[in-house]
Amino acid sequence: MEFELHLVELESNSIMESGSLKPSSLSSLSSSSLACSLCQGGGETTTWLAHGRGPMCRRWMKCVGWVCKLPKDLPQSLRYVILGTKLNVLLLFVPLAMLGVQLNFGHGWVFLLSLLGMAPLAERLGFVTEQLSFFTGSTVGGLLNATFGNATEMIICIFALKNNMIRVVQQSLLGSILSNMLLVLGCAFLFGGLAHPKKDQKFRKATAQVTSGLLLMAVMGLLFPAALHATKTEMHSGTSELVLSRFSSIVMLIAYTAYLYFQLKSHKDLYDCEEEGEGNEADSESDECILSFWGSIAWLAILTVFISILSEYLVDAIEGASASWNVPVSFISVIILPIVGNAAEHASAIMFALKDKLDISLGVAIGSSTQISMFVIPFCVVIGWPMGTRMDLNFQLFETATLFITVLVVAFMLQEGTANYFKGLMLVLCYLIVGASFFVHMDHKPDHCE
Repeated sequence: MEFELHLVELESNSIMESGSLKPSSLSSLSSSSLACSLCQGGGETTTWLAHGRGPMCRRWMKCVGWVCKLPKDLPQSLRYVILGTKLNVLLLFVPLAMLGVQLNFGHGWVFLLSLLGMAPLAERLGFVTEQLSFFTGSTVGGLLNATFGNATEMIICIFALKNNMIRVVQQSLLGSILSNMLLVLGCAFLFGGLAHPKKDQKFRKATAQVTSGLLLMAVMGLLFPAALHATKTEMHSGTSELVLSRFSSIVMLIAYTAYLYFQLKSHKDLYDCEEEGEGNEADSESDECILSFWGSIAWLAILTVFISILSEYLVDAIEGASASWNVPVSFISVIILPIVGNAAEHASAIMFALKDKLDISLGVAIGSSTQISMFVIPFCVVIGWPMGTRMDLNFQLFETATLFITVLVVAFMLQEGTANYFKGLMLVLCYLIVGASFFVHMDHKPDHCE
């Protein structure tokens, strides 16, 4: 593609201030050395280039600068994205999983390799999303974090829904909630308390109460379809609980949207105070803008592609792995998948607790549970609607009761705004009971899943 641009005007250092081009590069420009085929004369005010058919917009010039920087940024972005985490060793399992599928290693090995390869990809996806938020502002950045924070679970669920594996979707999402609320939060309280044995660690009770209320609302959304099905009181058998689930999912998504507005706009100071007071000493990698805008977009696309590939492997191999390991599918979905898939979140929550930054640990553990229960689960119900999949909020009585008791226990632990090692130990022991329960639990598929 040939470009024809003519240098017509050099205004105030708008381009140099944005960092897109350096002064040294301007001296080498001639009237015919720049080109543009995308600018059609519309857009914002003229900066310093004009097309034969109209002015070039300021936004496009920034894009040109970012694209020009991509070759120089490539080695640095590779260093930070690929080598910027201690989990980078596990990236070796990504090609091994692909090789295992081609060479027919067996469902057990393919599932294990895909699961191990998923952990660093999910962690790096969160890092790239944080980098992208530097260019989008706090509001859009918060929406990006809310969306891509659980992108791994969402991608796995979409592939499972495509294969009509509704129970795998329900149990894996339930497992992520239970893992974050009991295991992650419990380990954060436990190790944080052991690191600071002579005092109770404190966190912001107000924000914890807000998220606890949202979790209780999620329990309500899951409880009524299960109770309706169990009591056989549906007005229209087989359809009433599905209609109720879809309606409740839309209501839950509205509630979560309102929560985002509450967090990012109306009561922003409440959460900003937490970030300023607790997050100033966080890892420099998350505090500093390292990747460029288009670099972040490129890595976001690359990581999403690889996560999608491994997610398809996981979904296809889960039943075969269950048979070869002689382990129930429910145990794999509820316990094993969340522990390995969210390993990076687990580690970061414990790290911040050791630094006496429990507000950040709660943001990781309880915040992630809130996202899954109020956003990912209803999203899967809504997205299953046009797919022709009867995904609903009837998680069955055993699973719903487990979630209900878990939310009550965690809400009780958070009501005082303090934490210690004994509270953490109790949460971890509760998780062991949950794990043992699902190991001996025989799952009965609903009629529409058979």
